[in-house]
Amino acid sequence: ASLFCKKRRTCMKKAVIFDLDGTLANTIESLTYCGNRALQKFGLPSFTQEDYKYFVGDGSAVLVRRALTKAGDAELTHYDEVYEEYCRLFAKDCMYQVRPYDGIIPLLEELKKKGIRIAVLSNKPHENSVSVVETLFGKDYFDCIQGQKAGIPKKPDPAGVFKIEEYLGLAPEAFLYVGDTSVDMRTGKSAGLFTVGVLWGFRDRKELEDNHADVIIEKPAELLEFL
Repeated sequence: ASLFCKKRRTCMKKAVIFDLDGTLANTIESLTYCGNRALQKFGLPSFTQEDYKYFVGDGSAVLVRRALTKAGDAELTHYDEVYEEYCRLFAKDCMYQVRPYDGIIPLLEELKKKGIRIAVLSNKPHENSVSVVETLFGKDYFDCIQGQKAGIPKKPDPAGVFKIEEYLGLAPEAFLYVGDTSVDMRTGKSAGLFTVGVLWGFRDRKELEDNHADVIIEKPAELLEFL
């Protein structure tokens, strides 16, 4: 432990990349609201917020596929129509009941006071990512927002991380990568970053441990210990 702490102190972090859904913001009600309405329009069953916590993480297309599979449409015969409806609803209602997790705003304020750059990397479509972040935290509050865009592979591919590194002009060792799912831990690891798993989001400790989180925290303020 002492060697780990010594190493950590000699490599001060200059930036933090945050996942959005389940890390910065509790978005599960909006995802459930839009997903269930899209399913119901075509006579398909609805699901609980707990179900949606496992549908999310790999982008909207995969969310719809997972919901349809659980609904019994293993052949995805309704995929095109449900996905189109989900995207239409989500473009209008992506902020439904969305709020930052307790302790996130004080954490971000402290990071900014320390001169730490802050960025968002999400598999949510880029326009929706920007809308959610700017609505919750204000325009230009984050140094960089990277949502899902054409031509940039989604997480866990590290391409989005590399874009943020390039934009901020910082090397991998300058970053912490913070998220709540296996996708996030795999993204951070594949980019060579120090990964921090959080327990206030959509998944559990076992998933984070199984995907080799460097550390796991229970409250946002604990992140400050790893700068």
